[in-house]
Amino acid sequence: MTPPRSRTYDEVAVGDPLGELAIPLTRTMIVATAIATRDYQDVHHDPALAVARGSKDVFMNILTTNGLVERFVTAWAGPAAVVTAIRIRLGAPNHPGDTMVLTGAVTAKDDGSGRVEVSVRGANGLGAHVTGTVVVRLPRDGGRPGKEGAA
Repeated sequence: MTPPRSRTYDEVAVGDPLGELAIPLTRTMIVATAIATRDYQDVHHDPALAVARGSKDVFMNILTTNGLVERFVTAWAGPAAVVTAIRIRLGAPNHPGDTMVLTGAVTAKDDGSGRVEVSVRGANGLGAHVTGTVVVRLPRDGGRPGKEGAA
């Protein structure tokens, strides 16, 4: 089996798209990931209480969204990438029965540190669920890593 390949800093350019990742939003996924992140807030697992609090159903917690955004970017970047920052903002909730589609593009590069900034958007049937940026340090061509210094 061939190990996954990592992108290098030198091979990516500002404007490069990451493609799409469609994530079906099941009730099981929303509840299980809330519990897995120790988020026992009732709006993430109890439909009746979520409705009583003004939601149409249970909805995904921010820790799950953060993890899915990181997964999306690191799947594109490869196993040698090091995530140095994730900055996200939530919008429309992710409810069961919908699909969130993650998209992204390279928005900046820092030659000194080898860091690449990626803009990310996750949309569902209601609109943008998550928008933000992820910064990753990529290895240089020839395996030379980016500097470990400032962000």
